[in-house]
Amino acid sequence: MRLRTTAVAAFGALALTLAVPGSASAATGEFQYTYTGLDGSPRTAVLEDPVSGECITLPEVADPGSSSPAHSPRNRTDEYALVFTEPDCTGDSFTLRPRTGYGSERLKLRSVVFFR
Repeated sequence: MRLRTTAVAAFGALALTLAVPGSASAATGEFQYTYTGLDGSPRTAVLEDPVSGECITLPEVADPGSSSPAHSPRNRTDEYALVFTEPDCTGDSFTLRPRTGYGSERLKLRSVVFFR
């Protein structure tokens, strides 16, 4: 009787594990960039533990018609950051290495994707 109860419990746990979707993969750490605020002053934004493998258009600079691109990215995540000059991961791109990758004020960006 005990063996049957244990087997049923183990089967139930396995079924529950298979039924629950896995969490999305994320880069661990921070990705920082600078953009120009509405008042014309420089602002800093941070993506904390960003999703890996999905394009992220930076919300502050998403519209090329109404904002200048962000610049000076700092990749403090554990994954590579591929930054793009246009929204939706289009345009020219540049790769920043994990943990210590950075770009100067000359490196313009509007979107980024993280990968291993």
